[in-house]
Amino acid sequence: MFRIFREYFFWTYERGSFHYDVMVTLILVFIFLTPRIWNYGDHPQELKLAPGNVLVTTKGQGDLVYEIPAAQIRPGGSLDEQIRKNVEAVSGPVVVDRYEAVKEPYGKTKLYRVWAHR
Repeated sequence: MFRIFREYFFWTYERGSFHYDVMVTLILVFIFLTPRIWNYGDHPQELKLAPGNVLVTTKGQGDLVYEIPAAQIRPGGSLDEQIRKNVEAVSGPVVVDRYEAVKEPYGKTKLYRVWAHR
């Protein structure tokens, strides 16, 4: 028994032998089953926009959703007007239906999500 474990550890079996196939099968089982059992903590990162970028996605025929980073909105001016100008700078004339502030967990505004149509 000790000899078998030693030969498995040092990978001394020839290719095509029964023990070689067992080792390869164990490796494949480990590769494909451990991500379902073990949390490796690798999740897709949230999309982070640079301060001058606006993300635009479509939500149907002519409906657009814009994500404007909060750094592009200056304090002191009209929020509605600044949002409209940021959207029109990307898409030209549109009608802004509504917008909402998306906040970080500790309360700071991260971005503004704007729904608009042509």
